[in-house]
Amino acid sequence: MPPERFSAQMEEENARRLAARNAPRPDPAAPKEGLTAEERFADDFEFWAATCVKIKDKLSGRLVPFVLNRAQRRVLSLLERQRRGGEPIRLIMLKARQWGGSTLIQIYMAWIQMIHAENWHSLICAHVKDTAGTIRGIYSTLLENYPLCHTATDPATGKPAAMRFGPFEGARNVRAIAHRGCRVSICSSENPEAVRGGDYAMAHLSEVAFWNDTPTRTPEQLIRAICGSVARAPLTLIVMESTANGPGNYFHREWLRATTGRGSDKIPVFVPWHEIDIYSEELHCSPAELWAELDEYERGFWQEGLTLEQIHWYHRKRMEYSTHQQMMAEYPSTALEAFANSVAPVFSPARVESLRGGVTAPAVCGELRGAAITGAEALRDLRLDESPAGGLEVWQMPCRPAEAVMRPQYVVAVDVGGLSAASDWSVIAVARTEPGGGLEIVAQWRGHADHDILAWKAAAIARWYGDALLVVESNTLESHGEYVLEKISRHYRNLYRRTALATATQMPDARFGFHTNVATKAAALADLNAALRDGLLRERSAVAVDEFATYVCRPDGSQGAAPGCHDDVLMTRAIMATVVATDPPRRHRPLR
Repeated sequence: MPPERFSAQMEEENARRLAARNAPRPDPAAPKEGLTAEERFADDFEFWAATCVKIKDKLSGRLVPFVLNRAQRRVLSLLERQRRGGEPIRLIMLKARQWGGSTLIQIYMAWIQMIHAENWHSLICAHVKDTAGTIRGIYSTLLENYPLCHTATDPATGKPAAMRFGPFEGARNVRAIAHRGCRVSICSSENPEAVRGGDYAMAHLSEVAFWNDTPTRTPEQLIRAICGSVARAPLTLIVMESTANGPGNYFHREWLRATTGRGSDKIPVFVPWHEIDIYSEELHCSPAELWAELDEYERGFWQEGLTLEQIHWYHRKRMEYSTHQQMMAEYPSTALEAFANSVAPVFSPARVESLRGGVTAPAVCGELRGAAITGAEALRDLRLDESPAGGLEVWQMPCRPAEAVMRPQYVVAVDVGGLSAASDWSVIAVARTEPGGGLEIVAQWRGHADHDILAWKAAAIARWYGDALLVVESNTLESHGEYVLEKISRHYRNLYRRTALATATQMPDARFGFHTNVATKAAALADLNAALRDGLLRERSAVAVDEFATYVCRPDGSQGAAPGCHDDVLMTRAIMATVVATDPPRRHRPLR
């Protein structure tokens, strides 16, 4: 297509998009027929905000009416849906920069305290106290500029009285609002004890991804202390918000819990850069000239419906960063970009997210009868005792002889963890192998057990799955007395062996188990990455996908789980991938 015609077509489509984006919307402060201002205040937050609230404009520094932008209106709709439904208000918000998310939350909380509820105390908790103070400063500006005609009545004089923050019993971090009986407290994640014993109805938890996370002080502990005082009642509010700080931390785990339907009480919301009105730049060249400068990623924005002005801004802004990953970390288009590009992930975030589409709840949970004992008895009369509390999750039951002409080939991998609840998990994973090296996860046990019981439990599960190839990580087992895999081998034939050099003779020797060292771990991770790249892994476990997402390159060049995360489930997949790639399970004979 000639450049002139190409430009003309893009200009025509861009004009349509600009018109739709900039279409005038009703003035939120305009009078409404039949209703007084006071009557609208309780049910129309946008009207109250535009009429009564002043904020500092980010660009000019001047005080301006608080008229919500596009992103703020979308978040408000989620807050109001819960409030109007009489539900507790709960939200988790992943933020891009400079769109006023914290401002909206704080002013919405002020609206509840000033219009809807008396004696309704709130807390602002941020990663550092100065940030919490800055957020409360939004509230202070609101009160200092609140119209006198819409304030409370002074009971002593019967006249309107200005609302101001006042001291509360000498507490430095607590301010009281005159005539409403409401208190607004601030604290930081650095001083969690300050929140204990508080009587809070609302909590604004800011920059949670940056909260202290140490063995003695975790975000979970602080949030439990805060939220324990917030009842599940109408007009109560808990909003957890943050910019991304990589995968694996508490905020990321809570985000995944909310977005994957794992029992979270919070509605998730993410605001991408292109939903923020200020990120747009006038075009001074033809559309064809701009198009020629864009790469495939940036051209994709046009297919998503963005305007040329937005794409031009992104293209020029990106030049300020040495890598595209840095740009995506600061101005993410998706939640995945926000989390993935603030660290260096080992596995492609896009490929990891593709795994999430296969995640399902297990068909059944339970324990194999007799799988908590050792010795040959552990392999006899196996059947599943179903129980929601059981450690064995089963997505696909073993194929029985009458159900197939050829038995499926299964592989069972075991990653040996610690014994206590605070230690690494032990994991037994079962996969059905497919032609070409494919793996479909069909079952998984995850828990803590004595190592000999764990090994026999794995053998029982392997026996249950048609005498599957059993691959046990041997590092820990080899260091504990008589080698348990040697005992198991007397009763279970299909046990993985590796070739190693005998200590005395330095001759090749066959040994049971998969030994993890620098070389074998690197090879296993490489084979796992290849399986992920080639679409050979069909995952079912949400825990596994989370571990893929939080497996990162560390500053010293090593690879491992992000702080506070695990890689036990992931390593079973790596063991499976490398074993199947180098020594696939042998085919069983056809059933008779």
